[in-house]
Amino acid sequence: MDEIEVPEYFLCPISLQILKDPVTTITGITYERESIEQWLKAAKSNPTCPVTKQSLPRDSELTPNHTLRRLIQSWCTVNAINGVDRIPTPKSPIKKSQIFRLIKDLDAPDDHLRTKALRRMEAIAKENERNRTCMVEAGVTKAAVLFIIKCFKEGKTAGLEEVLRILHLIWNQSQEIKLLVRENQDFIDSLTWILRCDQIDNHVDVKTHAMILLHKTTEIVCQKLLESLKVDFFKEIITRVLRKRISKQAVKSSLLVLTEVCQWGRNRMKIVEANAVFELIELELEKPEKNITELIFNILAQLCSCADGREQFLKHAGSIAMISKRVLRVSPATDDRALHILDSISKFSASDEAALEMLRVGAVSKLCMVIQADCAPYLKKKAKGILRLHSHLWNNSPCIAVYLLTRYPG
Repeated sequence: MDEIEVPEYFLCPISLQILKDPVTTITGITYERESIEQWLKAAKSNPTCPVTKQSLPRDSELTPNHTLRRLIQSWCTVNAINGVDRIPTPKSPIKKSQIFRLIKDLDAPDDHLRTKALRRMEAIAKENERNRTCMVEAGVTKAAVLFIIKCFKEGKTAGLEEVLRILHLIWNQSQEIKLLVRENQDFIDSLTWILRCDQIDNHVDVKTHAMILLHKTTEIVCQKLLESLKVDFFKEIITRVLRKRISKQAVKSSLLVLTEVCQWGRNRMKIVEANAVFELIELELEKPEKNITELIFNILAQLCSCADGREQFLKHAGSIAMISKRVLRVSPATDDRALHILDSISKFSASDEAALEMLRVGAVSKLCMVIQADCAPYLKKKAKGILRLHSHLWNNSPCIAVYLLTRYPG
């Protein structure tokens, strides 16, 4: 193939590759459809034709060059013996009128017709970004959101799998999604309902997509909605996703949701009430991937900033030992959050039991290692501060040298 000379006019002026889906612009120059569409999309303002430099509006009509395509296909056939692959005839671009008809079918009384329309939409969305953009412009985003809410209110599950995948595929292309869900409690309730609904075919895939969309939603909804979340919202996430470990994607999305909403209103108390601390520790004891550990420690640090969170943390027999083992073994971010947790526990525990447990499981020794390790100065300072808090309990222990408390003055 490298030795074959390809006619110059068979090549796209942008990609310099053989044209597979040639289209001609209003300036008379032919390009590969995907290349010129990306060019127009990437232009910050007043896009121009790459060859002629003439003005080329973003919504310019791109006319398929069937004659050139046939010439290229014939040339490929002739040169097949030299290793040239034949170029298949490209599919015609999807039209908004086709999407409008599919959207209309979503209101049909027949479940079979609705599901068929959704499957066709999903297939179209999977083909390419151009189709997804067309779907957004035709109003699929709103139709999908309303369909999910309707399923929730009517208690029906037919079509949920397909509509969740469609919404996931077109989410980033849609500018209107924020307007649709920003103050939409029904949409959050619908996704939460999916998590607890057990009468769904392929429930792992469905609930995973629902959890991913729930995370995307919490990133853009208004503060008022985040502050008004109920304890049941957190219970569904913790018991249906975290505890059951339905999939890695779902677990990560659930942790991202908790991280996102933890800072608002009384959500920390609600998350603690939903028994999150215990489940987070249990998840971390399974030694998950680094990014999951960092999310877990971040959430635990926030929950341990309140009394009920610290109480629940200390009730777990392996909590302090788990924190101790992760220090200096995962990442600086994990070290920061781990020391924050140990600092909270040390400062606010009503008895000496927590401090003695830190000694028993090696947390005190690990704090001494932090002082000596090559880590950030502020972490060393925090470790020394924790050590001083209970020096009266730890000074005579064989696991800690007294000089560590005096050699490095604060």
